[in-house]
Amino acid sequence: MRGNRVIVRRLAVVAACLVSLAGACLLAWWQWNRYESASGSWQNLGYVLQWPLFGLFPAFMVWRIRRLRAREGQERAGAGSAAAVEPPRRVPVPRRPEPAGPPQEPDDELAAYNKYLAELSAKEPHDRP
Repeated sequence: MRGNRVIVRRLAVVAACLVSLAGACLLAWWQWNRYESASGSWQNLGYVLQWPLFGLFPAFMVWRIRRLRAREGQERAGAGSAAAVEPPRRVPVPRRPEPAGPPQEPDDELAAYNKYLAELSAKEPHDRP
């Protein structure tokens, strides 16, 4: 049953890629006709070159995803055999520098702001869910 699903899904992906390419080629042909008309411009010619690329993009994504999955499978297979031979390396984590301590001079504006926030918090009801 699973094999049928995979085949149907692959055929659907291929069909979507072909429909995308066919639609993009039709749009490129339309832009070519616009370019050749009296009101055509260089922009239409640019679209003639752009539309086939848009049509090929889904096929490129399918190829790219398959390639990444194959590489991931190879890494998993390689990691499984390499794990038995070599233990994983521990990477040292850089430590953050310790703060120098409290500032030398107290900040009056910060103290006033914190006091204001405390007053607002005291006024606000705390029965939230």
